[in-house]
Amino acid sequence: MLFILALTSCQKGRTYFPKDIAAQEIEIVRFDNALMNVHQPNPDPSLKTRDEGQGTRVDIRVLYDEYPEFMPLWVEDILGIPSADTAFLEQQLPLFLNDTLYGFKQTNAREQEIFADVRDLEQAIGKAFGRIEWLYPETEVPTFYLFISGFQTPIYFGEGLIGIGADMYLGSDYEYYNRVVYEYQKQTMRKECIPVDVVSAYLFRTIPYTSSKSRLLDQMLYRGKVMYLTAQIFDNLKGHEVMGWTKEQWEWCVKNERAIWHLVMDKRDLFKTESLVLTGYLNDGPFTSEVSQDAPGRLGIWLGWRIAESYMEHNETVSLQDLMAEGDAQKILEESYYKP
Repeated sequence: MLFILALTSCQKGRTYFPKDIAAQEIEIVRFDNALMNVHQPNPDPSLKTRDEGQGTRVDIRVLYDEYPEFMPLWVEDILGIPSADTAFLEQQLPLFLNDTLYGFKQTNAREQEIFADVRDLEQAIGKAFGRIEWLYPETEVPTFYLFISGFQTPIYFGEGLIGIGADMYLGSDYEYYNRVVYEYQKQTMRKECIPVDVVSAYLFRTIPYTSSKSRLLDQMLYRGKVMYLTAQIFDNLKGHEVMGWTKEQWEWCVKNERAIWHLVMDKRDLFKTESLVLTGYLNDGPFTSEVSQDAPGRLGIWLGWRIAESYMEHNETVSLQDLMAEGDAQKILEESYYKP
C-alpha cells in the first residue's frame, strides 16, 4: 500500500513565448463530410438484410478525384481494401456508412452533429503550430483531414498530412464506446481533447529520442519532456487537461508526489530496462500497478514531466529547444534538483 503524504508546492513558471506570435492559418479538410455526402443510390427495396446499405453502390470516383492524397490512404489503412480494387470498394463502402449492427450509421450521424463546426479546432491547432514554428522555423505545417476511422485510430499520419479520426472524439458518454474501448480510455474521447492529441502526437513523431540508453529514467524523461513542451504550447490549459487525466487524478499525484518518488527510488526502478517495468510506468491503463491501484496510468510520464519542469526552473538559461535536444537523462535529473 502506498503511503499517502500531502505535498504543497508553489513554483513560479517560466514564460517561453512572446505574446505576438502569429497563429498558423489552419483549414481542416472535411473528408468526413465528403464521405457522408457521396452519392448513394437507394438500395434495392427487394433486398431484405440487416444492413440498410446492403446492395447499394456509391460513386467513389469523386472521392479519388477530390482527395487524391488522402483517399487511397484511407481505403487501404482504414478499410483494409487495396486502393486499386474499386469494384470491391463500391460494394463495401455502403456497409461502412450504413451498418447498424456495429453502430457505424449511428456514429456517423453523431459525428456530423458534433463536428458541424470545427472553427474552434482550427483556431486551437493553428495557435499551437504557430508556436511550434516559432520554436522550430523549419517546421512544415501539415494538411489536416477530418475523417471517419471505424473506431480504429484517433490520429493518423501520412506524408505531409495529419488525419483526425472524428469518431474517436464523440464524447466520453457515447454509448457505442462501451463496445470498443475500456472505461479509462473514455476520458480523452472528447472533441476538446483533439488539439492536445494532435500536437503531442506530432511532437513525439518529430522530436527524436536521442538517449543511448533505454532505462526507465531515459524513457520517462523523453516522454515527460514532450508533455512539458506540450503544456507550454497550451499554456491556457490545466495540467490534467494536457495529461488527459481527471482533475482528481492529477491532484492525487501531486498530493502523493513525495511518497511516489521515494517508492520508485527504493525499488530502483529508474535504472531498470525490463519491458514489463517500462510499459507498467509509461503505457496507458486504468492504474500504474508498480506504484498503486490508486495511481493513474502513465504515471512515469508525469514524473518525467515534473523532473523536466524542475530542471527548467533551476536552469533559466536553458531554452525549450535545448531541453528537447538534451539526451542525457542523468544530467537532467541531477541538475533538476527534483526533491518533492
